[in-house]
Amino acid sequence: MSVAEPTTALLAVPDLSRLDDLTVALARRAEEHDRTAALPLDGLRLVHRAGLLTATVAPRHGGPGLGLADTVRVLHALGQGDPSVTLISAWTMFTHAAQAASGGWPEAAYAELLVDSLDGPALVNALRVEPELGSPSRGGLPATVARRDGDRWLLTGRKIYSTGAPGLSRMLVWARTDESAPRVGAFVVRPERGGVEVEPTWDHLGLRASRSDDVVLTDAPVPLGDTVGLAPAGSAGADPVLAAWNNLGLTSIYLGVADAAVSWLGGFLHSRVPTALGDSLATLPRFQHEIGEIASRLRVARRVVHCVADGVDSGDPEALADVGPAKLEGTRAAMGAVERALALTGNHGLSRHHPLERHHRDVLCSRVHVPHDDQITGAVGRALLDRDPTSLVRKAHA
Repeated sequence: MSVAEPTTALLAVPDLSRLDDLTVALARRAEEHDRTAALPLDGLRLVHRAGLLTATVAPRHGGPGLGLADTVRVLHALGQGDPSVTLISAWTMFTHAAQAASGGWPEAAYAELLVDSLDGPALVNALRVEPELGSPSRGGLPATVARRDGDRWLLTGRKIYSTGAPGLSRMLVWARTDESAPRVGAFVVRPERGGVEVEPTWDHLGLRASRSDDVVLTDAPVPLGDTVGLAPAGSAGADPVLAAWNNLGLTSIYLGVADAAVSWLGGFLHSRVPTALGDSLATLPRFQHEIGEIASRLRVARRVVHCVADGVDSGDPEALADVGPAKLEGTRAAMGAVERALALTGNHGLSRHHPLERHHRDVLCSRVHVPHDDQITGAVGRALLDRDPTSLVRKAHA
């Protein structure tokens, strides 16, 4: 099949009614993936066969066009099964969602990606973080440089925390050109074309199978037109809708981790029957109260994330303003839930014989995704303080 031919009839349409089955299937191997810290190819193949890796491909490209609200639902379910698989999958889904929203990919390059997606997981991620720069969300130009060489670019630099690195079919490498007036954008790197080395540096507390390794580029070739968003440095701002996909989508993964922790906690409380009590811990009012507190906060956090996602899908500008606070509430609720579960279970919860300690390690990773807590609260605080205080007084007395 030519890359120019339509793929409408070939991209799988996901059956969201089967999400629970997929969650269970992913959960069966999650412990093994955590211990080996190997790229979870079996789990990624399951997600691919379910049609979820391409679920956010736009209808104009032959895809189902899944919106943010449904994507949040998907990632929450998969996060309960294996969050490493889910995080790798999420970046591919977000890439297709960005193309659906605003385009930017060269037509032929994107068509090739869709064709490759028919046969197996064609994973994509944006590689932006660097050793010296850190996260670009706080400003600065990338050290990775694209040098013009005839009809191609040659990229040289190092990217860190490159989730799914050993399995990526495309790397959207954020780099600057070596022109006198640098341009900055993403360059579509195909690892098989050479100049790319994945260094297995990932040895993390949580999400161990996400393989967020270093990627070293040494004159990695990219066809001249295979760029996305290449523009003069400092001219392009973040798209708030695409930021909402990242923020709410990732938050839903960690809420899924927390829900998996609560499910295990419920089973543990039913199974523990102290001799002096003669019945399970689940019958004690103290434990009923505690698990009720945990579940209640998670339920509210899930509702907030889902409602904001619905608002983004419907084009509500107020929903975009709520994205940061929803991320803040969701990640804090997820971490707090797992920490309270650990406090209830003591040594049992910390034992590697049980999954709770793994859920705890995984949920802590929610802190690392931008925007960080101080960026969210700072933005909300500035917006509030920038309002005219006299107008608020007038409204209060109107």
